[in-house]
Amino acid sequence: MPFPHFTDYQPNPSCRRRPASTPDGRLRHLFVLLLAMQFLLAGCGEAPEVERSLEPVAIEAADECHVCGMLITRFPGPKGEAFVRHREAPLKFCSTRDLFVWLRQPESAAIVEAVFVHDMTSAPWESPARKHLIPAETAWYVVGGDQGGAMGPTLASFAWREAAEVYTDSHGGRVLAYEEIDLSVLEVLNRLEHNHRH
Repeated sequence: MPFPHFTDYQPNPSCRRRPASTPDGRLRHLFVLLLAMQFLLAGCGEAPEVERSLEPVAIEAADECHVCGMLITRFPGPKGEAFVRHREAPLKFCSTRDLFVWLRQPESAAIVEAVFVHDMTSAPWESPARKHLIPAETAWYVVGGDQGGAMGPTLASFAWREAAEVYTDSHGGRVLAYEEIDLSVLEVLNRLEHNHRH
């Protein structure tokens, strides 16, 4: 029987030796794994913000107006608070007038989360309290009344339109909804303040 030639020999594929793993191969595998994890985590985005209370808080004796810097409790009339993104405590305002001056700026409108004003239906004009704070968007306002706030003429705020109308019977002015208070209305208050001084 003739001896087989080595050139005719075909080894079984299952017997072939696999190349030993190298440090370069392991690093390449780790890099691919990390890349895949990065893609998976990219869809998660930022961690959700912890829910926080957007309830009105008491205005303390040391609190300053966000617009003018005056001590809020030293002045009469309705005041305001505004919660904004990325800030735990609300901004506080010595008058509804200052509140709306700030609110009607484009950069403010983009960050506001909740706004509150005093309901003057039952609140004492000289010192309204936390319990009288209501959502500003649903309140009714009287512009041009004869009672002033921290910066002179202000916007008297009420929970109900009927209450605002009763107020005008005694103090004058006209009733406006939240969305009607724009820069032109605030300019009217500026003119009233100017006339009052002269």
